[in-house]
Amino acid sequence: MLELLKKSLLKAPIVRRGDYSYFIHPISDGIPQLEPSLLDEITDAILAMSTGSFDKIFTIEAMGIPLATAISMRTGIPFTIIRKRPYGLEGEIELSQKTGYSKGELYVNNVFKGDRILILDDVISTGGTLIDLKKALEEAGAVVTDIIVVIERGNGVSRLKDMGIDVKTLVRIDVTEKGVSIEGIYE
Repeated sequence: MLELLKKSLLKAPIVRRGDYSYFIHPISDGIPQLEPSLLDEITDAILAMSTGSFDKIFTIEAMGIPLATAISMRTGIPFTIIRKRPYGLEGEIELSQKTGYSKGELYVNNVFKGDRILILDDVISTGGTLIDLKKALEEAGAVVTDIIVVIERGNGVSRLKDMGIDVKTLVRIDVTEKGVSIEGIYE
């Protein structure tokens, strides 16, 4: 299962950002090009692991957008993009984002009390963004029914599980300057 995803990850180029070994992949970066067959394989896996009990999909710009689009097209459920710039709309929620290699602000719109939300993301490393996002959505009265991330790297999933937050991932990897290794795969 997920043969295209595994094969593409093993071929991913590695670049250094300071002390951080960063892998370049169509799902996390849009480079090289994202093949429809890879997106289709990932969409099937996400839908298989989802509880299916959501009425909105939320994703973080930018690389969650292809994932949310594919899931929305298959399910007919709308999606909202969590943006990196404010729009000043009524009810807009601001939260801080910190990844393994950057930090900034995120802006959440279109969340209402009673919404049942699937959060989709491309990569989880530290889990900090998802912790803050889940908290903000729940404070707005929404229910996060699932968090599904394609690629797991680092300790973010175990960190969230220790906090009682369930995160499902398709593949767990390790990255060194020599390349990507597959540590676990969703079956």
